Amino acid sequence: MELRFLGGAREVGRSALLVNDRLLLDFGILAGEPLQFPLETPTVEAIVASHGHLDHVGNVPTLMRGEDWPEIHWTPPTGELARTLARDTLKLHGVPESGAATGRFQPRELGGTYNCPFTETHVKRTTQQSRSHGYGEPFTAAGHEITFFDAGHIPGSAHVLVDDGDTRLLYTGDFHTDDQRLVAGTTARPEADLLVVESTYSDVEHEARATVEERFVRSVEQTLWEGGTVVIPAFAIGRTQEMLLLCAAHDIPCYVDGMGKGVTDMLLQYPAFVRDPEALRRARSHARFVTGRDGQRRRIAEKSTAIVTTSGMLTGGPAMTYIPAIKGDPTNKIALTGYQVADTPGRDLLETGSAEIDNRRMRVSAQVEQYDFSAHADRDGLLAFLDSYRDTPVLVNHGDRCERFAAELRGAGFEATAPRNGDSVAF
Repeated sequence: MELRFLGGAREVGRSALLVNDRLLLDFGILAGEPLQFPLETPTVEAIVASHGHLDHVGNVPTLMRGEDWPEIHWTPPTGELARTLARDTLKLHGVPESGAATGRFQPRELGGTYNCPFTETHVKRTTQQSRSHGYGEPFTAAGHEITFFDAGHIPGSAHVLVDDGDTRLLYTGDFHTDDQRLVAGTTARPEADLLVVESTYSDVEHEARATVEERFVRSVEQTLWEGGTVVIPAFAIGRTQEMLLLCAAHDIPCYVDGMGKGVTDMLLQYPAFVRDPEALRRARSHARFVTGRDGQRRRIAEKSTAIVTTSGMLTGGPAMTYIPAIKGDPTNKIALTGYQVADTPGRDLLETGSAEIDNRRMRVSAQVEQYDFSAHADRDGLLAFLDSYRDTPVLVNHGDRCERFAAELRGAGFEATAPRNGDSVAF
């Protein structure tokens, strides 16, 4: 088996792994200005997607630009999420249909206006080429036998087992070994001859989820008792639903705004891929969905309530209305629910107490807190997972410290390396 890393090696973003020059595992985007894409767009027979996050499926429609479109294999929620993200990317960065269709796409780094290499036509083609599969149901793609196993990251996320007849590759995608309210932690440990493992939190030990939840609930309730408003920036996929489940479980009044609304409704259509479908339905009924019409957001911001809204790092979305509306009152609170990437407004707010929100630099007097609701395995979770693969060569990717983690694994007796983008590995 021959692997070529086209993205996601020694970085978090634009994951893309080419297998035997015929099969592609993931094809994502690295968010930022400008967007960054895998090193190349290969011609392949099929692509298999591990899960529906931008850094893993955000660039899939670009594969539909040529004449020979590959089959796309994923779980049902991953397909739905990929199309949702693609259309959001088009809204933010899209090129007019005529430009891309005639090959006149020119990205920003070349002096162009746009930074998205696909159009709505290409997104529609992903539906035409889509093939959906459940967990534990082997299928064939580009001459390889593929099996999905529940990865415990978000609904529909999968470890991908690839068998070319000689070698069994396990590509973990992103995974979590602990239970979340939305999905249960992964217990799958399929046999493999080669392992490509994510390492996002290889040097972090998560606080116990129950402890994080208790601290979060206590803080939110205290603010509401004092008459304040709590804005809860959350990623639309996974994190928003986790927050709605938590609010419903503790009877915290809440609104939900942004892309997370549609994602929540979509996930309810696939109950087999969530841990407790009835709890998610109750959480959906408990929350009030925001339309955004007629100044609704500003009126909500004046209420003593919790508001779960995109974006999770304050880079856009309805948060651009809520944060300015509540920023001046120290009784109010901004509860960040995930990691804040460097150079994002969320990170800036944590470190300086001010941030550029909607193109304006703002000093925030409201309280700012951060909670670790990560959907990734931490160091202990990674090592517990890897313990089942002590005799298996390990390729470490999807992390900022891949080299260091691979070195630690070698010190513990593993055969481990951390490839670079562009590297080829034969096994």
